Amino acid sequence: MLQVVPTHWFSSDFTVQQAAKRVVDADVSSWRESSVLTIEGVRYEAYREGWMSGLFVLEQNGRIVARAEKPSAFCRQYLLRYADQEYRLDAASAFGRKFVLLQGSRQIGSIARASWCTREAMADLPETLPLHLRAFIIWLTMMQWRRDQS
Repeated sequence: MLQVVPTHWFSSDFTVQQAAKRVVDADVSSWRESSVLTIEGVRYEAYREGWMSGLFVLEQNGRIVARAEKPSAFCRQYLLRYADQEYRLDAASAFGRKFVLLQGSRQIGSIARASWCTREAMADLPETLPLHLRAFIIWLTMMQWRRDQS
């Protein structure tokens, strides 16, 4: 289980902790849907390709590691591709904050607020997925929550 914790009261920056150890630092841009993710000391960039695009990328040293596509501006869903595998990140309900991670039709994980009155979240994602992919999934969810709040 990963715990997502905002770093400052008015900031979108967050950290991800596993067993009380900080494993991800996310420096989130205030202006664009982009971030620098430092994952166990390794720098990755997560960003939206283009201003009106529904494509999102996780990149390390100029190499695309994972991709996500938002098929519709009106749907809170992302199609992820990583190492010849496909996943789907879906809102669990039309108005709720919880997202579920699906592989095919099977739910394999979820991300939800820790409680209704906090910005902290809990990510129950399979440890078989590499940490940088789990961090990218968390980042996509945080960006969607930021959109929903606007």
